Amino acid sequence: MNGAQAMVECLKAEGVTRIFGIPGVAIAPFYEALYENPQIEHVLVRQEQAAGHAASGYARITRKPAVCVTSSGPGATNLITALATANADSIPLIAITGQVDSSLLGHDVFQEADMRGATESFVKYSYLVKNVNDIPRIFKEAFHVASTGRMGPVLIDIPCDVQRTELSKAFHYPDEVRMRGYKPSITGNGQQMAKVIAAIRRAKKPLICAGGGVILGSGESVIRAFCEKNQIPLVSTMMGIGTIAKAHPLYFGMLGNNGKPYANKAVANADLLMIVGARVADRAVPKPENLEKRLTVIHIDIDSAEIGKMLGPTIPLVGDIRHIFTELLEADIRIDTKEWLEELEEFKHTTVDHRVFSDRLVNPMTLVQTLSEKMDDDAVYVADVGQNQLWSADNYVMKNGRFLTTGGMGTMGYSIPAAIGAKMADPSKQVVAVCGDGAFQMSMFELATIAVNKIAVKILVLRNEFLGLVREHQEKVYNGHYSGVQLYAFPHYDKLAEAYDMDYFHADSNETLGAELDRFLACPNAAIMVCDVDSANNTK
Repeated sequence: MNGAQAMVECLKAEGVTRIFGIPGVAIAPFYEALYENPQIEHVLVRQEQAAGHAASGYARITRKPAVCVTSSGPGATNLITALATANADSIPLIAITGQVDSSLLGHDVFQEADMRGATESFVKYSYLVKNVNDIPRIFKEAFHVASTGRMGPVLIDIPCDVQRTELSKAFHYPDEVRMRGYKPSITGNGQQMAKVIAAIRRAKKPLICAGGGVILGSGESVIRAFCEKNQIPLVSTMMGIGTIAKAHPLYFGMLGNNGKPYANKAVANADLLMIVGARVADRAVPKPENLEKRLTVIHIDIDSAEIGKMLGPTIPLVGDIRHIFTELLEADIRIDTKEWLEELEEFKHTTVDHRVFSDRLVNPMTLVQTLSEKMDDDAVYVADVGQNQLWSADNYVMKNGRFLTTGGMGTMGYSIPAAIGAKMADPSKQVVAVCGDGAFQMSMFELATIAVNKIAVKILVLRNEFLGLVREHQEKVYNGHYSGVQLYAFPHYDKLAEAYDMDYFHADSNETLGAELDRFLACPNAAIMVCDVDSANNTK
């Protein structure tokens, strides 16, 4: 068995049945081994960044590490943005990159790129494989590191000659991992748990802030149960959308600059804030020092490095969310939040949205609300980045489905490849990618991936002929000096749809929106729908 064949055997041992990538000479031995193992499906994307985003969507639906593969040089460097995106959002990926022969490393030969150095700040861990016999250990460690603790991408850079070299001993995939210095904490410290319980008992106005770590850690159900048992309200960050359904009486919206005003008001009036699986970055809490001074902050995260990064906690607690909240569920807390919940309901019903949207074309708020209400209860909504992301997060009607987006890095062009991965992970689910016309053009090459693989994903484009969020910023900060942001009326989406055997739908008014969305969602094939939105509309 050579190194390439050993790589495939490692993937099979991990239960991998599908990978996303683009081949090249430096990774060709691995592709030859794949050819001999058709039980692992290879999905050919059209640009390497899309391989990473598609793997991200796949991982978020399966809740397991997903695999992307590229060749050396530009093939590998094209993947970096997707790795940075996955790292910021804590998505477990295994990125396999081909490399030039070991003897040529450091000589600046054709398509040599130092991937370990280039990705140092964008991956959780990385390997450069030098000995073919290390492949089973390295793959076992890589999957373990990617999927435990604060999850994230792991890079395996493997020279072409190592892939061709025969193993000098029988292949054996390890049963367990032994890594000195890497032992993520699962159970919360007993003394800290006691402090947390005592702080909750003392609180008159407790509030939970749920982040993306809740969903990544599959902690939604146990946190919902804890909130319901103790009648504790919950707000979420953008990445935490989906922890509780929008209609749940204990959910009070997304907080932050672009969140619900009543969610921010809830944070401002709470006396105890439990931050769970969130770093609470600047878009969520612009001035964290103000909160630190006046309320008790409990910060719960599986990664100790995330705790207190933005907001100094009164009580830090490191551990797995499911484990911690299972223990909290068993605690006898007994608090009375009736008056606090009534106060929050008053906030919600008296908050006035002062935004004014154009009467021309389609109202983006109405669009997102109507779309998400019409989608299946368990559908997957994939939001891109820009104004469409903020409108989506603000108006998405969460039921029992999933809301996917990239919050940490804010990578435009994410939604289409991520939707491909999500749909391939669970073809039974309705999957809709929502993007602006700017983001669409950053990944429109993946329409070919959709067509070839007959992936029945839906793409909805909010077209305002601008890079909308930058235009809005230039309007407010630079007196409307619009520079480099106009997209004009291209491309012709109907012709693109026809070119890739996709159905096409269009709405340019609120009156026609509902009927067109019904047709769009009922279509059994891949489809593009364009909704014209006035370029003057802002997010806040």
